[in-house]
Amino acid sequence: MTQSFLANPSTTSPEAFPYCPLRQPEIPHRQPLKHLLIGSPKAVRGAIHALHVLGYAEVGAWSPLIPTTNEGEVMSILVRQVWVRE
Repeated sequence: MTQSFLANPSTTSPEAFPYCPLRQPEIPHRQPLKHLLIGSPKAVRGAIHALHVLGYAEVGAWSPLIPTTNEGEVMSILVRQVWVRE
């Protein structure tokens, strides 16, 4: 059985997350790549810090922890522009 992690599907629109710009300006040869971490607050924070240590993303680039409908579970979002070969 699958469960939705958002209570209301309409909250998945970019307007629902004003602090996480899901719409970014077009950059030639680059496209947005959206990362979503879901888990306990401790696990999500740990993954964010591990990716920072690896030099992949700054801690502040991730959205604040967003509670899901599952008890004790949160999510965080990161949008990065990645090079795409044409």
